[in-house]
Amino acid sequence: MSVTHKLPYEWQIGLRYTRAGKRSGRNSFISFISMASVAGIALGVAALIVVLSVMNGFQKEVTTRMLSMLAHVEIFDARGALPDWHATGAQALRHPEVRAAAPFLDAQSMLLADGVMKPALLRGVEPVEETKVSDVARQMKEGSFDSLRPGSFNIVLGRALAKSLGVEVGDRVSLLVASSGILGGASSPGDNPLPRTRALTVSGIFEAGHFEFDSTLALVNIADAEAATGATMPAGLRLRLADLQQAPRVAYELQQSMAGDLVMRDWTKVNTVWFAAVQSQKNMMFIILTMIVAVAAFNLVSTLVMTVKDKQADIAILRTLGASPRGIMKIFMVQGTLVGMLGALLGVGLGVLVALNVGVIVPAIERLLGVHFLSQEVYLISEVPSELLWRDVGWIGGVAVVLSFLATIYPSWAASRVKPAEALRYE
Repeated sequence: MSVTHKLPYEWQIGLRYTRAGKRSGRNSFISFISMASVAGIALGVAALIVVLSVMNGFQKEVTTRMLSMLAHVEIFDARGALPDWHATGAQALRHPEVRAAAPFLDAQSMLLADGVMKPALLRGVEPVEETKVSDVARQMKEGSFDSLRPGSFNIVLGRALAKSLGVEVGDRVSLLVASSGILGGASSPGDNPLPRTRALTVSGIFEAGHFEFDSTLALVNIADAEAATGATMPAGLRLRLADLQQAPRVAYELQQSMAGDLVMRDWTKVNTVWFAAVQSQKNMMFIILTMIVAVAAFNLVSTLVMTVKDKQADIAILRTLGASPRGIMKIFMVQGTLVGMLGALLGVGLGVLVALNVGVIVPAIERLLGVHFLSQEVYLISEVPSELLWRDVGWIGGVAVVLSFLATIYPSWAASRVKPAEALRYE
């Protein structure tokens, strides 16, 4: 005895109706609509998986590139500068999650080269310590990060910034920075508001892969930054943690345990608006594309309504043989749910296949059409990333099946209301 014959009769008939529609000539139109429903559900599910995977990849890629330059936690002194960064760093390193600490000094500035002037974020760093809290040394494309020695007045530029200024390693640039522009520096109302000017030598070019940093960040030795800006001490400390996801908790614990009037800022607060916007967009795309899946799923309503109309004689015979209204209802619910499950499975397979191969498919389409989908200046990255999360796949497939099941309720209920005598009157 086959497995099918061991199933309840509702399942057996529902399965037979699902298959019969494909082979019966008089039901070819119903079969076509049924297949259209399957295709619609499959395409909707696949599109939802691919879009969410690309958005996940975009968020992960940009976050990774940002964190290659951003500190996991930053420590500032409420007085405007950090009097003794060594002591503060030693306190922070007592926390088991903190792996390294490095001082920094930020100042808004302008760089001038051959008549071209560009705004830049001037960051003074200790090269040896900075390599422990960021990846800038590994991102050097030209020159050397070790060239930032005290008193050398060398400067390392982002690739996009160097390109916009038209400079290369060995060229000279003029730095213009005002004391009042120091971020966290020891400026006072009596400081000279006129810009300070200093000639610097380009000793290196880095590329973080994040346009915001590559186009605005300029690095110098912290001693040179203090001389150029008139500051007398670092603005704060940059910390690298063992687990960056623990940054909010670690920042709170450091705030509670460290002495002094200190202010903590973790990486999740630096670009809060950007992260919130990405998450909001992801949620909206999920809702919009789920509606597309819902439209495809509710196409099952018309398919099942026509099936019920076509099968009225069969329903009447089943009722006369003792089938209950609930049993009739189950038959068509099984049929519709199976169609929905088939669409969901095909959509999951197609979506997973595309999501895992976005890096191959998109470049092929770009070459074929002669276009480039992502401008680095606008989207910060130039390639379409993708990260497939299986929990997203599970949610999407489950939603598709649930919507398909809900779409079967009314037609199945209508089938259960068919009266045998009226159905057989004209047979």
